[in-house]
Amino acid sequence: MAESQFVYVTFIRTTPEKLWQALTESEFTRQYWMATTQESDWKPGASWRIAKPDGGTADSGEVIEIEPHRRLVLSWRNELFPEMTAEGYSRLTYELEQKGEAVKLTVTHEMDKSESKFIKAVSNGWPPILASLKSLLETGESLEATRRWPEEM
Repeated sequence: MAESQFVYVTFIRTTPEKLWQALTESEFTRQYWMATTQESDWKPGASWRIAKPDGGTADSGEVIEIEPHRRLVLSWRNELFPEMTAEGYSRLTYELEQKGEAVKLTVTHEMDKSESKFIKAVSNGWPPILASLKSLLETGESLEATRRWPEEM
């Protein structure tokens, strides 16, 4: 078990296919994830990154496991803050499970480092991003607060 871990579970009124698109396709991530895009070939071993609106890299890693519409596991390293980059790679797992008219999304972000500064940071970052994702899929609009890249970053 990881020494530092963040787990978030939500239910989104959508389909696994639409949620998968929202998690992996840039046309969606731009709308709810601070105007960022995700770049990957989405195959095991493929590189992956979150690109800031200016083209710089915010986070990077590799696709570890992929089962479209059900499960995605990424290695993930923050590239913005040296103290977090120095911690190395974390592991992000998305699990999607159909539950009636909704999809249960479980996000697990973990690292084999006790008291990880990065896991502490994502514990504050994931909730608004995932709430905005839910809002986008259910209403067609993301939350205003997550639509733009923060000026202070």
